[in-house]
Order: sequence, then C-alpha cells, then structure tokens
Amino acid sequence: MIAAAVAATAGVFALRALAHWAILRGLRAPRLPHPAGEMAQGALPSSLRELHIAGPNGRRLFARLVLPAQHGHGPWPAVLAMHGWGANAGLMWPVVPPLRAAGFATLLLDARCHGRSDDEDFSSLPRFAEDIAAGLAWLRQQPEIAPDRIALLGHSVGAGAAILHASRQHDVRAVVSLSAFAHPREVMRRLLAQHHIPFTPIGWYVLRHVQRVIGTSFDAIAPLTTLPRVLCPVLLVHGRDDRTVPFDDALRLRAVSQGAELLALEGDHDLSATLAPRADVLVDFLKAACLPAKQD
Repeated sequence: MIAAAVAATAGVFALRALAHWAILRGLRAPRLPHPAGEMAQGALPSSLRELHIAGPNGRRLFARLVLPAQHGHGPWPAVLAMHGWGANAGLMWPVVPPLRAAGFATLLLDARCHGRSDDEDFSSLPRFAEDIAAGLAWLRQQPEIAPDRIALLGHSVGAGAAILHASRQHDVRAVVSLSAFAHPREVMRRLLAQHHIPFTPIGWYVLRHVQRVIGTSFDAIAPLTTLPRVLCPVLLVHGRDDRTVPFDDALRLRAVSQGAELLALEGDHDLSATLAPRADVLVDFLKAACLPAKQD
C-alpha cells in the first residue's frame, strides 16, 4: 500500500514536470533573425553602434544605439524602443529615422530569448520590463545622453513592459505604447481558443501555472492595473483593424489612465507601415515631453 502511494505520488510529480515542460515549450517565443536590409534608410555607420549590455541574471542584451543627425554633440534626449513577443530590435527600425531627424538618440534593444540577446529559461512581460530597466541604466551612463530626458517606446508585450516599468520607477519622461493589450489573461485565453484548447480544465491549469512560473499574477502586471500609476505623459497608438489585440483594448486603457492620449490608426497589429505617415504626431509628443520649453 505504501509502495502504491509512493508510485502514485511519483506519477503526479512526473506529470506536473511534463506539463511544465510542455507549457514553457508551447509558449516559447520564436527567435527570429534580424531582417535583412533593416538599416537601408537609416543611420550612417558613424552614428550607429552595435553592442551588448549587461542584463539581468548575468545575461547579455544585444542593442543598437543610433545617434541623431546634425544636432551638435549632445547630450541628447533618447528613446529606448522595445519590440514585441517573438520579434527583435531590427523590426523596430522604422521608428529610428523620424526620431533621429528630430534630434533623439534611439536605443533598440533585444529582450532575452529574442534576436541576438542571450537565452533564458523563459521570457515574460516582467522580464521584458527588467530588460528595459537594464537598457535605461546603460543609457544613463553614456556621456552623449541626457539622463533626465529619456522616453520609452514599446510594441505589444514591449508596450506592456514599458508601462509596467514606468508605473514602478517614474524615471522616464514619456511612454509611447504601440498596440498594447489591456490584460494578459485575455491574450492567453484568445491564444488557447485559437489552438482549440478547452479552458476547463486544461486552459485554467495553463494560466495558473504560467502565473506561478513568472512569479506574479496577471492582474498585477496588466496594463489596466499599471497604467493608472504612470505619472508621465502616455501616447497610446493602436490600429482600428488590429486582429491580435482589439482596438477596444486601447479605449479601455485610455479610460483608466490619467490623461493618456490616443492615436487611432488604420491597420493591424503591426503598425510599421501605417505609423510612418503619422510619425509627426509621435515626434511632437516626445518633443513636448523631453525637450526644454522654449523661452520667449
């Protein structure tokens, strides 16, 4: 009887270990290569640096620092740009030319498990936020950068991470959120439905296990929860035709925020094409937040 109980207990632990492995494997972000020709219309070699930054847990984060064009020798205001899930810094390149022309330095960062950054056992929105914090710490040590005039720009999970960081630290001048979701639980449930996984009991267990692995609840890191605690100006940019994160998420986020602006665009979740014609709105927003007011 004791042997049977031991065997049953061992079986339960083995099943839980298998489930843990399967969940992490199933949710692991694809590691896409940086796109070819991503810098075809960008910075000159003299204004571009490729480097690795010390990240959390001894990991190295790949980054590109792009300095402004024809704006003196600094110190310059800066924007740290964080990609979304399964993407990389190269896919954020379209934001560089307008920022560079406006006099901003831009740090494009690969999160852990993405692009050319080091691997990790798992990735998550909180870990994206930790990588953002590491990037900000590095930026503030650079003599060309004005440490008190830095803004964050993020896409999707990167946007949620930027909002999470700004809600905790209050050390950035502004946040630009591209295609942010309102709540990660809703994202997970949509993902489960797409894969025809029933919520009861499998989906419920997956969500519970993921929260245990990342060390926090979805409620605690949801932009619906964190955005109201952000003190700096926020610009929410969202596609009306977003099939990954409904446009209604942007409306819900604006409703709970302390004066966040909303820029609605035509387009889907990837805003690289539709944002370009409205880049002046993004630049003007960042200038108002990061540049000193002109004296009369």
